[in-house]
Amino acid sequence: MIQEFKDFIAKGNVMDMAVGIIIGAAFTAIVSSLVADIINPFIGLFTGGFDFTDKYIVLGGNVPEGASLAAARESGASIFAYGSFLMAVLNFLIIAWVVFLLVKMVNRVKSLAEKPDEVAPEVHTGPSEKDILIEIRDALQQR
Repeated sequence: MIQEFKDFIAKGNVMDMAVGIIIGAAFTAIVSSLVADIINPFIGLFTGGFDFTDKYIVLGGNVPEGASLAAARESGASIFAYGSFLMAVLNFLIIAWVVFLLVKMVNRVKSLAEKPDEVAPEVHTGPSEKDILIEIRDALQQR
């Protein structure tokens, strides 16, 4: 069983997947920073300073008026954090778009690398051995 596990782990696909997961986790941190530090301020600028990341609706419990999302969560009240949800959706869309662009770029490079060499023009090499033998047979039959 241990040998089977070693064989499974040593396969290229498993190692590629592990590297992909690690890079994906690091990439998620970059995209989260992109959204929080670059995109959200521009959204706030165009919406007159409106920041939706801290928006929520109290479903049950007592939350002081104007409390931040963190304070509302700490109070133990039941809240619907729609601002956080919108952030998660935005993060997903950005990650999906960037992954799409990366896959598209890799496929383009891959297709260029696999492009077959130009086909050499067909050169007439003359009659084949079979054609010559048929001609000889036909000539002998005419005698």
